[in-house]
Amino acid sequence: MIVVVSQAWTKPGEEHAAAYVALSEEFGVCFRDHPGYRGRRLVRGVEDRTHFTHLRYFETVADYEECTQHPDYQDHLVAMYEHLQPYESYPREFLEVVLDEPGHSLQNAGA
Repeated sequence: MIVVVSQAWTKPGEEHAAAYVALSEEFGVCFRDHPGYRGRRLVRGVEDRTHFTHLRYFETVADYEECTQHPDYQDHLVAMYEHLQPYESYPREFLEVVLDEPGHSLQNAGA
């Protein structure tokens, strides 16, 4: 399994962060029905509340790349970019999952 990691920084103001989260949730339509899709997470910085990391899990890089061809993919990106600080590019990184602990509860983390 691979994870596609991308970083984003929203414009200042909670309204931009809230809009980015809502649009990210809607963005899932591009992935949900794809057979190689395994889930995703959007995490937010505790110290820098404008910083988000999007983790998308797929069986292969090819599976992810197929999802980027979804007819609504580019429209979702453009809508999300309206709430982001401008920067040169929106890089993503492909990582291989080498350890997975499926029984770990996030609710118990830090307790």
